[in-house]
Amino acid sequence: MQQPIIRPALANRLSLKKWDFWTWVTVIVYLFLFSFIVYPLFSLFYTSLFNEKGALSLQNYEHFVKLKYYRDALFNSFKVSGLATIFAIMIGVPLAYVTTRYNIKFKGLINIMVIMSLLSPPFIGAYSWILMLGNNGFITRFLHDIGIPMKSIYGWHGIVFAFTLHYYPHIYLYVSGALKTIDTSLEEASESLGMPGWKRLTTVTLPLIFPTLSTGALMVFMASFADFGTPMLLGQGFKVLPILAYEQFISEMGGNPAMASTLSVVLILCSTSILFLQRYLVSRKNYSMTGMRTPKVRTLRPGLKWGLTALAFIPACISIIPQVTVIVTSFIKTKGPVFHPGFSLDSYKEILFRVPKAILNTYTYSSISIVIMIAMGMLVAYLLVRRKSKITAMLDSLLMVPYVMPGTVLGISLIIAFNKPPLILTGTWIILVISYVIRKLPYTIRSSTAILQQLDKSVEEASISLGVPPAKTFFKTTARLMAPGVLSGAILSWVTTINELSSTIVLYYGATATITVTIYSEVFTSNYGTGAALASILTFTTLISLLIANKLAGKKGLQL
Repeated sequence: MQQPIIRPALANRLSLKKWDFWTWVTVIVYLFLFSFIVYPLFSLFYTSLFNEKGALSLQNYEHFVKLKYYRDALFNSFKVSGLATIFAIMIGVPLAYVTTRYNIKFKGLINIMVIMSLLSPPFIGAYSWILMLGNNGFITRFLHDIGIPMKSIYGWHGIVFAFTLHYYPHIYLYVSGALKTIDTSLEEASESLGMPGWKRLTTVTLPLIFPTLSTGALMVFMASFADFGTPMLLGQGFKVLPILAYEQFISEMGGNPAMASTLSVVLILCSTSILFLQRYLVSRKNYSMTGMRTPKVRTLRPGLKWGLTALAFIPACISIIPQVTVIVTSFIKTKGPVFHPGFSLDSYKEILFRVPKAILNTYTYSSISIVIMIAMGMLVAYLLVRRKSKITAMLDSLLMVPYVMPGTVLGISLIIAFNKPPLILTGTWIILVISYVIRKLPYTIRSSTAILQQLDKSVEEASISLGVPPAKTFFKTTARLMAPGVLSGAILSWVTTINELSSTIVLYYGATATITVTIYSEVFTSNYGTGAALASILTFTTLISLLIANKLAGKKGLQL
């Protein structure tokens, strides 16, 4: 009997010899994502379905709904994140409007200060505010000595305060970009009809930039909702979901992985719901503009110009205070929690003698992670931009998952997935590198995608037409053209990696401790001098990295 024609054709399609380089890249990326994102998430959800006796049950979810302890933590998370988002908008939008629409002085310096406050780890900001406004903070003591009672920074109000000052740069940066490219024809039309400036801003300008503003607000909310270090340092009994998940997983009584998994699942569901809500609100209206008439910077009278410059410096200076505080206090003589008059390098000598491995670990793990991120980011970006298909579209959707995964949730999911055969990674440095790559890879891919979309395909096509294989064309031509922009974005990802605490605090053990974990431990044991010295190392690293990224990107607006 004659064989059907479809069989050899199917055999040809499935033959590994027919697979090109990009097919192999697609398969490898999918394997990576399924191994370290999908499988850990499935393990997390599966673990949450078991009760304390090891039987399949929804008991953990029933406990979450019925027990006030858990409901209050969820409410607290929404409370501090929502308030921080509102206050961040109140600071970021006016600051962005002033710096983009008027010829104020020192715009570059303001940008650097704002970005520095964003790139430093939020728990360092919390630690700095403790030094200043804690129960024994020097500002608290000063005000008390002159007869002015002041409530300490501890509590939910302190968490909101720290979140606001750390995350408002998200709003500032997103809104600044939108205000620079907005089409001013509608603003000019409303002005010609006699609409006052304030009403024009609220009824024309802000609605036009709503998609960008909502994206920045989403970033603030998600970052606040997922943050672990700041509520842990400032809460003093005020519990939020990331803290509960951590405490349930790592407990002196042996922990409750099932309940920790349940709380982690709830965290992911809440984050995902907020993400879809933001997308729904944006999709309801059409915000497209021609972009033919971008706004011009208005020239102000000298007095008004200097006045607005001073106002713009107020939030920038306040948000940079934590970095200045840790640098100054790192040189003050100290013994445990007590600072003494005079300056010295004792804190730096102590950390170099006591925790040099934590410093080495930080830069080693982050460097390995960023090399992987750059390679994967460029390859995946090429798949998404140049080889569009349903398969790559699903790949893009999978890459969105880390956006809604808090660091503590990622750490818990990886431990649950890889603490038993056939692959045991718990307690190794490899699991830390994997968590860093998963957390930051989406940002590297987004920056690589944006750069690749700006490159003309004709260069690649010319190379291929001359007989150069597609894979070789990518590495010899496309990758080299992408490199400067990718490197500048990768440096910023590297900075956020060295400052990562949420996932590291769950995944590390003694020999794999990093700077952020060591700072956290030093603060909790009241060794403020050594904590400040370690935080200063991160601050200087962040500043140097930012200047290098600025030089690579060539963005004049970010230069000092």
